[in-house]
Amino acid sequence: MTVLQSIFLGIVQGITEFLPVSSSGHLSILQNIFHVETDGGMLFDIMLHVGTLVAVFVVYHKDIWRMIVEALKMAVDICFNFKTWCLNKIHKTSLKYRRVVHNNYRKFVVLVLVSTVPTGVIGVLGKDLISDAGDTLLIPGICLLITGVLLLIADGSKEGRKLPREITYKNGLAIGAAQGLATLPGLSRSGTTITACLLCGMDRKFAVKYSFILSIPAILGAAVLEVKDVFENPVETGQIGIYAIGMVFAAVVGYVCIKTMLVVVRNKKFKYFSYYCFVVGVIAIAGHFFL
Repeated sequence: MTVLQSIFLGIVQGITEFLPVSSSGHLSILQNIFHVETDGGMLFDIMLHVGTLVAVFVVYHKDIWRMIVEALKMAVDICFNFKTWCLNKIHKTSLKYRRVVHNNYRKFVVLVLVSTVPTGVIGVLGKDLISDAGDTLLIPGICLLITGVLLLIADGSKEGRKLPREITYKNGLAIGAAQGLATLPGLSRSGTTITACLLCGMDRKFAVKYSFILSIPAILGAAVLEVKDVFENPVETGQIGIYAIGMVFAAVVGYVCIKTMLVVVRNKKFKYFSYYCFVVGVIAIAGHFFL
């Protein structure tokens, strides 16, 4: 891989990971049409996703830090409640338990954990299917058309008011399942999860935050699963530096695109991305049959 190819794919990753047009779909289409070889592509894919992960941490660092702090406090409260339960059983007392989930950030932490479960299950069970789907233009093309429909649904959804306190764990499972399905190339992760959030009645600004913070465990989990493949396909030392350049571009462009998405969702401008997905989807399907 050349430096220019790495920069180009990094920019594509940064744009398409957060704008609702599917990063995996675009990378699959570009690699199928232009035959870009990544010489040990698993490592490059992981590094691109780490770049976009950095962008999420930068934009939402205050929320993420607060969630980490509250998660640690929740662990302390759970340990305290277990100790209290043991004492009550042994001494036949009625000591009071601490309420573990008692604010929005703690509920947010639990919701992210709940959403991550179906995402992980679908990701593990469908890993081979997802990998094979990226080897053709047909599946990404069809999934891009589906993404276009989902974005129109998102624009037409009613204004939601839900913040973490009002969001149910069933909502969390549904959103996690949507994210799991979005691992198919062409289904936009951000578009699919934000649409699911809006249909669950979430506040629009919070729906974007939920979607992007939810991507953190998904990206980390996918990276862990792919580490074995990286070691099985060693990469030349010189390529790692080139991959790193792509990662930096993915992070910088991703940061700009997250900020853009906040405006897009608030102003109901998904329809323009929907039209784009329809066009690219049709081109990809045509390419499958005529190239």
